Amino acid sequence: MVTKAAEPSNFRRRVVKKAGKKLFRGGLLRFLSSQSKIPDEPVIDNSHFPWAEDLRAKWPTIQAELDTLLARRDALPSFQEISPDQAKISTDNRWKTFMLFAFGKQLEFGAEMCPETSAALAAIPNISNAFFSVLGPGKHIPRHRGVTKGLVRCHLGLRIPETSDQRCRIEVDGKPCVWREGEMFFFDDTYKHEVWNETDSERAILLFDIERPMGIAGRAVSRTMIAALRRTAYYKDALANQAEWEKRYRQAIAEDNG
Repeated sequence: MVTKAAEPSNFRRRVVKKAGKKLFRGGLLRFLSSQSKIPDEPVIDNSHFPWAEDLRAKWPTIQAELDTLLARRDALPSFQEISPDQAKISTDNRWKTFMLFAFGKQLEFGAEMCPETSAALAAIPNISNAFFSVLGPGKHIPRHRGVTKGLVRCHLGLRIPETSDQRCRIEVDGKPCVWREGEMFFFDDTYKHEVWNETDSERAILLFDIERPMGIAGRAVSRTMIAALRRTAYYKDALANQAEWEKRYRQAIAEDNG
């Protein structure tokens, strides 16, 4: 039930979100594309990121920390529980997450629970967001797109269903990509993309965003817009939801330990 006090707040959130998308996806998106020092393509070759192999080589350690979390997978938050603004693309509990970075801020609980993963991410130049993304069997994420060319997304495969076909895949601008354990790929999430896990097993990856390599003007504009986003409810509410979930999770662990 929405209270009268909440209605104006929710209305403002919708207006701000709609206006923000128009801004990012209009002339600003084209400007950032013109400033890019890497190809403006849906899927971007790993060779454009010289640090990528160092991170990829750490995948067994990252996988081990993920497995510790998956021992309590039911207690992990659903994606929309942390970021309710994304409820249009996920409404059930088959997409679990565990946050590590948010707009360049390393989350203390993530570093506490996954110290090696957090340290590996902290070594990446201009890391922005990062989280473990766990899709349950049969999960489908409908076509959607990000809002800024200022970031590039990476997926590192950690627990992937044993299937030789494309029943577990992501399509970026119509191009299918499949995950492999210990392999990673980069893509531009401003291109429309869609995800399927049509298997009987869960799919788990490390998902993170980095700042797109750009010219000085492009970096300045992108960083200004990201700083503005950090002052909105989109960011602040997600951090508050994360903190509330962490509190419940700690309590559950304490109860389990007697």
